[in-house]
Amino acid sequence: MKIQAIKEAIGRFARDEEGLTMVEYAVAGGLITLAAIGAFTSLGTAVAETIQGIVDKLDPPA
Repeated sequence: MKIQAIKEAIGRFARDEEGLTMVEYAVAGGLITLAAIGAFTSLGTAVAETIQGIVDKLDPPA
């Protein structure tokens, strides 16, 4: 392979934005997933605390 052909291949690769777009989508998807996991974890904790509060009020003292 000639040096000129290598330079052209590198130039085409640098101008190609399709791969970069896929990486951006993957990063965005990962961040959205982490945010959703955090939100659901927090929501689950709040719901568990609320349910436990209701149970405590309904449970007669021993």
